[in-house]
Amino acid sequence: MSDEERKDTPEQDEFRAYCREWLSKNAPGPPPVQLPQSPIEITTEEQMAYLRGWQKSAYEAGLVGCDYPKEYGGGGRKDCQRIANEEMQRAGAPYFPNVIALGMAAPTIFFHGSEELKKRFIPKILSGEEIWCQGFSEPNAGSDLAGAQTSAVRDGDNWVINGQKIWTSLATFASWMILLARHDRADKYSGLTYFVVPIKEELGRTVDVRPLIKITGEAGFNEVFFNDLVVSDRYRLDDVGKGWQVAMTTLLHERGAGPLVTPAAAGRASEGDLTRNAMSLIDLARNSERNGRTAADDPVVRDRIMELVVRQSGLLQSLRRTRVKGLTDHPLRIPQAAKLVFTELYQDIAALSLDILGPSGTLFVADENAPQGGQWPLAYLNSYGMTIAAGTSEVLRNILGERVLGMPKSK
Repeated sequence: MSDEERKDTPEQDEFRAYCREWLSKNAPGPPPVQLPQSPIEITTEEQMAYLRGWQKSAYEAGLVGCDYPKEYGGGGRKDCQRIANEEMQRAGAPYFPNVIALGMAAPTIFFHGSEELKKRFIPKILSGEEIWCQGFSEPNAGSDLAGAQTSAVRDGDNWVINGQKIWTSLATFASWMILLARHDRADKYSGLTYFVVPIKEELGRTVDVRPLIKITGEAGFNEVFFNDLVVSDRYRLDDVGKGWQVAMTTLLHERGAGPLVTPAAAGRASEGDLTRNAMSLIDLARNSERNGRTAADDPVVRDRIMELVVRQSGLLQSLRRTRVKGLTDHPLRIPQAAKLVFTELYQDIAALSLDILGPSGTLFVADENAPQGGQWPLAYLNSYGMTIAAGTSEVLRNILGERVLGMPKSK
């Protein structure tokens, strides 16, 4: 019996058994199309259709939104999404495509939205019927989120939105966006208001989405331009001027520190999932030849691999502390540190993989001779975005130092 199972309540133990049985019969087989390494790189309708079908199936079975109240389309359970996630991971199930909605939009609407908005949006988020994107970053306001300049001007019962957002994952598929906009330029923080805004129905009229092609050839990121988009005031979350506080709820959940557990991180996508596991480097080294020997025969390579394995093991053990009462009184302490450590570990795993592969590490996914389908060089290129998304490593270190450790603010 695992450590997690020993701590389950009788109700949770029953739910775990149900999840395990359902997944044994219903977990999807190999996908009909090659999937990207993470949901934010979904670029084709075929990829999205397969993954949306999987999310809908899991939702109807009760494995998505387990901890949300039933009146908002959830399962009405307590601390059970964690269990569903563990069992989906164990079964090797695919990730869910609606990552922005599940991890950010749904909890933000739940804590700050009206009853009307909760009942309107959360069920369709959980089922994957409506895909969402996030309108936070701008060309001149990335790490300095409070510097956002996209404007929201009040016009009776409506707001008129103008401006630009960037690095907008899944915007080409999104029906809705969570949007941080500036209604008052006089105050940096209290001049921000938070909205949910329609995207798909306004494409080509007041909303323009332009894909950004990454160095990998994928187009998960986008620019979004607003030209007099009219949004009803009923789509505002919380009070006017409370946008910064609402955004903190979004970021708290995006970084895994919020009170509602997201199902978005469960499962795997493809062979690319191996690139996030330091243990995978052992087999890679054993199968990578160097002058008639393998990379695993090199003691320096073995030492470097084991250093990463130890770091990974330490991170996993540290995450167990999130279940210990008293250690999570400060929501940023463990999850935010874990986000920082994991993304830098992932970057180091990918970098070492290229050293192990040597010249064959230059063969990309389109080359039939690329080892393991070229997933390792793809992971290396993608790894740099990981230390930027959801707050750069530098920003996270400042937050941990100032808000958790109580150190003086950096200058």
